[in-house]
Amino acid sequence: MRFLFITEIFCTMANTAQAKKRARQAEKSRIRKAGQRSNLRTFVKKVLVAVNAGEKEQAQTAFKTVVSVLDSAVTKGLIHKNKAARSKSRLNNKVRAMA
Repeated sequence: MRFLFITEIFCTMANTAQAKKRARQAEKSRIRKAGQRSNLRTFVKKVLVAVNAGEKEQAQTAFKTVVSVLDSAVTKGLIHKNKAARSKSRLNNKVRAMA
């Protein structure tokens, strides 16, 4: 199965072979990162749903999972390390407030 990239659908502004290749690479990276970002948001949402439902143990296990997912997103360059720290802090405060 062949994916159609935006650069193939719309005429790309790149004129040189190097620029065309960089446009293809950027498009592949954009698609890959979109999936990773969606996956990250899903894990964060699981914690929030458990907190809103009042299920403390489920929220704690989901929080432990989301911490590692956020850290791996930082190493992949998906999000900034301060954003990950802020997200972990806010989620942790919500889980701890459930007492």
